[in-house]
Amino acid sequence: MRTAVSVSALALAAVALTPVAASASMEPTPAPTVDNPVDAEGIGGLSMETVQYGSHKRQSMDVWWTPDGQQRPGIFLIHGGWWSSGDKKYMREITRSYAELGYTVFNLNYRLSGDAAWPAQRTDALAAIAAARKHADRYAFDANNYVLMGFSAGGHIAAAVGTYGDGIGGLKGVVGLSPIISPLRAYSDGEKSDNASKRKLRTAAIKLAGGCAPKGKCSRIWASMEVAWHASRNDAPMLTIHSENEFVPPVQSQLLKQMLGQVGVQVSVFTQPGTNHSSPLYREPGVAERVQAWIAARIG
Repeated sequence: MRTAVSVSALALAAVALTPVAASASMEPTPAPTVDNPVDAEGIGGLSMETVQYGSHKRQSMDVWWTPDGQQRPGIFLIHGGWWSSGDKKYMREITRSYAELGYTVFNLNYRLSGDAAWPAQRTDALAAIAAARKHADRYAFDANNYVLMGFSAGGHIAAAVGTYGDGIGGLKGVVGLSPIISPLRAYSDGEKSDNASKRKLRTAAIKLAGGCAPKGKCSRIWASMEVAWHASRNDAPMLTIHSENEFVPPVQSQLLKQMLGQVGVQVSVFTQPGTNHSSPLYREPGVAERVQAWIAARIG
C-alpha cells in the first residue's frame, strides 16, 4: 500500500430557526485530486489513496477501500482537536479497523478555526461527502449508505452535518465520541470554571465563531453552531457517548436527544464512568464494540 507524501438567550433564540450560511455550504465541489496511486494489491487486500476535495491544503481525505468490485457501506471519520488542531493521521488506526471490517472509509482533514471561522468546517465535511458520492464507483462505495463518526470537536462537525437542512442524501447515522453539541453551553460552562479544559473549550468556541462572543451581530453565527437548534424530521439518527465526569458533559447530548426526539428522530446517549474524553473514551472496553454494532445495524 502506498501512502501519499504529500448571549443573550433572546438574541440567539430569535435567529435559531433561520438557516445560516446555506450558500457557503452549497459551494460547487471540485473533483478530487489524487495525491498517490492506488495499490490494488495493498496489505490485507485494501487500497488507500489521499485525495483533495477542495483547493485548501487542509481539504483532503484518506480513502481506504476493498477493490473487489462490490459496493460497500461508507464511514466518514472526523478528528477532534478543539477545532484548531489535530489531523487525520491520528485516526489511522481507527480508519484501518473499519476498512478491515469491510467498509469504505473516508478519513477527513478540514479547515481549522485558524484557517477559517464557522461554518467552514461543516462546509468542508459536506464537500468531502459530495466528492466521495460523486466518485463512489472508484472507491467501491455505496453512496446511499453511510454514517459519520466524529470525535470531540469532530463530533460537533459530524452532528452539525446530521442536522443540516432537512436531511443529507444517503446519511444513515451519526456517531459522536464526546461530541460538543452546544458550543454555547461550552462558552457558559467555561466562564468561571476551575477546570482548565472547560476554560480552554470556551476559548476554542470563541475562536471558531471568528473571535466574537455570543451577542449582538455574533448571535447569528453562534446560533448556527448549535446542533440541537437545527433539528428536523429527516435528520439522521445519532449515537453519542460521553464519560460521566468529562469536560464535555453528557447533558449536551441529552439536549440533542430532547430536540430531535420532538421531531421523531432517535438519539441514543450512553455514558461511561470516569473522565476519559474522545479517543481515550473510544478505547475503553466495550465502547468500540458498541459503536460498531450500532453502525452495523444501520448500514450493514
